[in-house]
Amino acid sequence: MLRAETEQAIQSYPGCRLIPVDWADGDSFRVRFPDGREETVRIYGADCVEWHVNDENDARRLRAQRRYFGIAGDAPEASISEAKKFGASAAARTGVLLMEPFTVHTTFADGRGDSRFHRIYAFVTTSAGDDLASVLVKEGLARAYGVAHKMPDGTAAQEYRQHLQDLELTAASSRLGIWSKTDWARLPEDRHAERLEEEEIASALTKNPPPSGVDPNTASRDELMLLPGIGEVLANRIIEGREGGAYSSPQDLLRVQRLSPQTIDAIAPALRFTKSASGSGEAPRP
Repeated sequence: MLRAETEQAIQSYPGCRLIPVDWADGDSFRVRFPDGREETVRIYGADCVEWHVNDENDARRLRAQRRYFGIAGDAPEASISEAKKFGASAAARTGVLLMEPFTVHTTFADGRGDSRFHRIYAFVTTSAGDDLASVLVKEGLARAYGVAHKMPDGTAAQEYRQHLQDLELTAASSRLGIWSKTDWARLPEDRHAERLEEEEIASALTKNPPPSGVDPNTASRDELMLLPGIGEVLANRIIEGREGGAYSSPQDLLRVQRLSPQTIDAIAPALRFTKSASGSGEAPRP
C-alpha cells in the first residue's frame, strides 16, 4: 500500500506544446513546457502498440501486444504490419489531440523503460479537458496497461486503473480501433501462449544484474527486469510504488502489489539503495 504521507504532489503545467519527432508513439512524446524546458513524457495507464521496433525487447513487446489484442494470427508478417498501422494511428491521434496547448500533470517521476532514454511519467489533459490516456483507450488505440498514479483531482491510482480497464472493455465490446481486428475465438489462446512463453523464457534465461546492484528507486523498467522473478508487470509496479516514497530497504518493497516476500528475498542480494534517492528518481522541479 502506498504511503500517502510521503507521496509527492503532482504539479500542473498548462500551456505545454507538442514537439514533433519521428520516434514518438501515442503514449510517449516530446513536450515543451511553458518555460522552454523540454521533456519526453510517458503517459500513465495506457500502452499503445509499438510501431518503431529497433531491438529484441521492442519485438517482444509488439508480440505481447498483438497477442493481448488477439490479432497475432497464423501469418506473423501480416499481423505485425497490421499492428504497426494501429501504432502509427495512435501516434497520429495523439498529434491531433495535442495540436492546441495542453496541460501536463507530473511529479517528474522517472518513466524510463529503456535505460538509454530519459522520460517522465505524467497525466496529460487536452485543450478540450480530456485525459489523453482515457481517450486513447476509449477509442481502441491503447490498452489499459502500465504504471498508474493518483490523479490530479485526488482519484486513487487503483480507481484510475479500473476506470481505464472499464473503457477498454467498452472499446473491445464495440469493436473500436484495434479491437475491430480481434480474432475473438483465438484471443484466449493467444494470451495463454504469451503467458507460457514468457514463463518459459524466464525459466531458461540467466539473469545477470549488474555487479554494482540495481537501485529500485532509479532503475528503468528493463533494468528491474534483470532481477530474478521480475517481469514487466512487477517492474511497472515497483516503479509505481516509488510514488509512495523512496525505498530504503528490501522490506520497503512489501508495499508493491503482488510482489511476494519470497521474491523480495530472492532479489535482495542484487539490490542497492542510494541514500539520496528521491521517490521519483528525479530532482524536484520548481
